[in-house]
Amino acid sequence: MAIPNFSQALLSNTEFLMPFAFTLTHNHEDAKDLYQETLFKAFDNKDKYNLGTNIKAWLYTIMRNIFINDYRKKAKQKIVCDSSLNDYYVNSTQTVTSNSAISNINLKEIQAAITRLPDIFKSPFLLYCDGYKYNEISDILSEPLGTVKSRIHFARKLLKAQIERF
Repeated sequence: MAIPNFSQALLSNTEFLMPFAFTLTHNHEDAKDLYQETLFKAFDNKDKYNLGTNIKAWLYTIMRNIFINDYRKKAKQKIVCDSSLNDYYVNSTQTVTSNSAISNINLKEIQAAITRLPDIFKSPFLLYCDGYKYNEISDILSEPLGTVKSRIHFARKLLKAQIERF
């Protein structure tokens, strides 16, 4: 197709491109960029256009492909933005110290509460805290599995009632 005929056909069929670009991008500035890039690629590839084919469909396809390629590029970039106000703390030489006294007091309170549990609840609970599974505790204590589960549950309830601030 001759350049003046192609340019005329191209420009006479572009009024539908801008709404389609906005549908794809949902942003006016991005839609303008997509529209402009579509016209540029269409004009740059005018030799690939076959005379007699639907020019609107050809332009739609170009725009859609440009949008998809740009979307894929953006997805691969995986830009991470940190909008926190404490950016200057990243390389800070300040150290944080913890107060182990409070942790030790809390641990002593928990241990005292566990020792106050009735033996029927204390032994399965301690085995559970040591990392044994319910069925292993059941075998060790020679108790049914349901009984072991309910005793551990009640031990937790009693501990929660004794140590209300946790």
